[in-house]
Amino acid sequence: MINRVRQLRKERLMTLEVLAERAGVTKSYLSKVERGHSVPSIAISASLAKALGVPLDNLFADAEELADVTVTRAGERQALTASDEPGTRYEGIALQAGTKSMTPFMLYPPHDVGSVPFRDHPGEEFVFIHEGQAELVFPSHAITLDPGDCAYFAATNPHKLRSLSPERATVLLLVSDRHTHLH
Repeated sequence: MINRVRQLRKERLMTLEVLAERAGVTKSYLSKVERGHSVPSIAISASLAKALGVPLDNLFADAEELADVTVTRAGERQALTASDEPGTRYEGIALQAGTKSMTPFMLYPPHDVGSVPFRDHPGEEFVFIHEGQAELVFPSHAITLDPGDCAYFAATNPHKLRSLSPERATVLLLVSDRHTHLH
């Protein structure tokens, strides 16, 4: 458990004082835990996990299980929609990552988006065209994107994406909730 609490605390931009207060322990005791000089009871561990906003097992996971890097191989992307989905098809990426402030997807937009409603939500989006050609459609205008092009925009703008190339475009989408890391 050495440094796991410290790492989670730092990721959340919390001071030792704030975490100690929220978990109901002294600052000196928390410091000992972070340095591996003291092993907390399950009850205190549960308080720490709750204060950090993580499942209890995240404090005990092997470093290997919760590596700093989550790799998703091309053939391992998990389909989040049916293969015959007429609308946008999504695949999940980095689903195993512990703490995320971005949610990545591979998406394959449909050609016909006439009946598809515009979407808007909090946060920001980043789209990168991996293969094919796509069009980022806003109520007032549309932007054509070729392979290698990208667009970054506030997701509060109503938007949708459609494929222009004969095959569906392959698009990397990152959705960011700008408030995620401010727990």
